[in-house]
Amino acid sequence: MKVLIAEDEPVARLVLRELLEEIPGVIVAGEATTGPEAVSQTALLRPDVILLDLQMPGMSGFEAAAKFPPSISPAIIFVTAYQQHALEAFDAGAVDYLLKPVRKERLEAALAKVKTRSATPAVDLRKIVGRLGNDLHLLDPSEIVAFQAEGDVVYILTVNRRFYASHSLKALEEKLPPGRFRRVHRSTIVNTDQIRKISPLSSKRFLLRMSNGMDIVVSKRMGSVIRDAL
Repeated sequence: MKVLIAEDEPVARLVLRELLEEIPGVIVAGEATTGPEAVSQTALLRPDVILLDLQMPGMSGFEAAAKFPPSISPAIIFVTAYQQHALEAFDAGAVDYLLKPVRKERLEAALAKVKTRSATPAVDLRKIVGRLGNDLHLLDPSEIVAFQAEGDVVYILTVNRRFYASHSLKALEEKLPPGRFRRVHRSTIVNTDQIRKISPLSSKRFLLRMSNGMDIVVSKRMGSVIRDAL
């Protein structure tokens, strides 16, 4: 198991490295000291796990996690001195949330969760919960056109309605069937079965017309992904 340490404090980095080196089967792949460096090192080293500090120069741990390439998506264990962000961390798809100073037994337990998750077969997602007012609606994945984020709010879009999602796009991406649902933009995941027309905007960009009449622009980075998928 390759682990990347993303932490701006030298002493904290040293402690984490020493703890990791005591755990059998764990390899320290590298270190990052800023948010942007955490993103670039993740793309370069492709770690299985990243120990990600929430407060780093350049961008926060949450901002860095949102920029990890979808094709890599390492397991994220947030490491912080502040316990009030735990709910937000798990909503962002974190495997665990460790408070400083990190104890070896807690770190081992967090890494064990990663192993368990990796060994668990993908779940057949039968229903997705959408909120509308005080009501919870059980939606079949096939009727969902897209998921779209606007700031911290994620919407579930069907042919004629819009619901509030209870999870971040990253968390949804990990749960959704990867063959049907594709992230085409930082803020959008589409159901490829609901695409009705594809219009090229350039050699690397596309415009998708969805079944509900919505037009979605595919980012340059994801252009080849959606083209290959279709």
